[in-house]
Amino acid sequence: MKYFNFLILLLFTCCSYSSYAQDAKKIDYTSDRQVKNEERYPGAIILSKVENQVHFTHQGIEVWCDNAVFYNQDNFFKAFGNVRMHQGDTVSMASNYAEYNGTTQFAFASGKVVMQRPQTTLKTDSLFFDRVKQQAYYRSGGKVIDTASVLTSTVGRYYMEQDKYSFVSDVVLTNPEYVINSEQLDFYSETGHAYLYGPTTIESETSTVYCERGFYDTRGDTGYFVKNSQIDYKNRKVEGDSLYFDRNRNFASATNNIVVTDTINQSVVKGHYAEVFRERDSVIITKRPVAATLQDKDSVFIHSDTLMITGVPEERVIRGFYDVRIFKTDMSGKSDSIYVDQKTGLTKLINKSSGPVTSVSKRRNPVIWSGESQMTGDTIHLKSNPETEQLDSLMVFNNAFLIQKDTVEGYNQVKGMELVGLFRENDIYQVDINKNTETLNYMRNDQQELLGINRTVSSSIRIMFNEQEIDEIYYFDDPEGGLIPEEEFPVNERLLIGFNWRGEERLMTKEDLFKGKPLPELVRIQGIPLPEEQEEFFDQREDDDLLLNENSRLQPEDLQNKEEDPPQQEQEELQPANLLKDESVTDENEEI
Repeated sequence: MKYFNFLILLLFTCCSYSSYAQDAKKIDYTSDRQVKNEERYPGAIILSKVENQVHFTHQGIEVWCDNAVFYNQDNFFKAFGNVRMHQGDTVSMASNYAEYNGTTQFAFASGKVVMQRPQTTLKTDSLFFDRVKQQAYYRSGGKVIDTASVLTSTVGRYYMEQDKYSFVSDVVLTNPEYVINSEQLDFYSETGHAYLYGPTTIESETSTVYCERGFYDTRGDTGYFVKNSQIDYKNRKVEGDSLYFDRNRNFASATNNIVVTDTINQSVVKGHYAEVFRERDSVIITKRPVAATLQDKDSVFIHSDTLMITGVPEERVIRGFYDVRIFKTDMSGKSDSIYVDQKTGLTKLINKSSGPVTSVSKRRNPVIWSGESQMTGDTIHLKSNPETEQLDSLMVFNNAFLIQKDTVEGYNQVKGMELVGLFRENDIYQVDINKNTETLNYMRNDQQELLGINRTVSSSIRIMFNEQEIDEIYYFDDPEGGLIPEEEFPVNERLLIGFNWRGEERLMTKEDLFKGKPLPELVRIQGIPLPEEQEEFFDQREDDDLLLNENSRLQPEDLQNKEEDPPQQEQEELQPANLLKDESVTDENEEI
């Protein structure tokens, strides 16, 4: 029984070997000159060019060279001098030297190797070519020339069926407009699409892109970046969960958790969507945007439905539209829109509508809270000193109304057409109100006992503040009115016409910038797939089953998977004078 099993195993082995041998078709060749030199090349035929190059063909591949050593029994040859290799109409390769095993369909080329495809040209010192896998591989440095760019790397692999290069280790893509440095880059020749993996930069004269996973169209000059991605425009940095970049339009957009940093003006804008137009030096931010600028060692926060920042660094302008909210530790405010000129230090709080108030649409005038004071009007201007960054003055235009809660009860009120407030070390100390002014304030003694309620009308008023509370009031040009005892002052007349206390809207912390607003629905980011896991280029083989041949220039250890460069061996020069004992032309079967 054991003997029978052994025969079956032997028969199966022989059949398998026979089948494998039949699949490995023999290499055909033509040559002007053929000789043998058993002493130097035992078992080989030496082929040489006289007028025509030596020509090999094997299963769709053609090779031309000046000289060759052909091991017919092993189905293996070594080619020397002006080597050219073609596979169909799409792959051609030239080199000084090449080897080819017809059984394994594995080739090796060295010495000024140039492999050409319709869209790309690969140049390297040495190249491995597996025809079964339809893959080429180098690990001693290579250069790929595309129609738009040049790519270099230490290690590279080309997948012919996908028309794809996979570069690793010191990858550099050079374009006339930019340079890409990456840890790993997959490049598709037909489309010019590049997939970037690991720490990657794209540098040009006007911008630097960084990402750890991204996509770039090298011919269309557009990109999409995720994972720690950012764009640096020298004076402005854009970060986000995903970034889109269009070099042709000088445009970029960021989505989800975006941060735009102005490195010159020390300001930061956050939100969940941003568009950047570099040529116009403008940024538009939506989806819960908030801008933070440094002012006198204190940050000013501005939030609105949409924020737009325009202008060169020295003349930045911030505009906010719809439901504007401002917060600073000693001041807060609201308006329909806002305009901030960082060069002049002017901030405008504007009502979106200057038309008459109707029962349908109630105007929400801009409002500022400073200390215990509330100021409203059709338009409010805040003026800061650009050098000291301290607040200088405040101006309220049309329907100016100042309200301050009394220490015990009621409200101290001042109204007029225009209001000008002056600040010292960011604290308001003086307010002038002009044109048709009217005051109503509670007068108290040092013990806070109410002396009466003062109601006065005059052409203008000056109010002096002490520690953010009304201290003194001066009336000009024949004021009318005076102090009235509390019991003689009707309760229903203790509020001036136009009174609108909005203390419940006051922002007490920066978190109040978003009070009452729902969280935005964030866009689902389209990821970039990880690179395909590459199978090992060199298959594991038995000791006596070589990818090339025992007569190969390479050692078996050179055909193993590793990152080191292949050994640099001296180029073997094969000349007819070194091979032939005489100059006669011989038949391939003739023994010398």
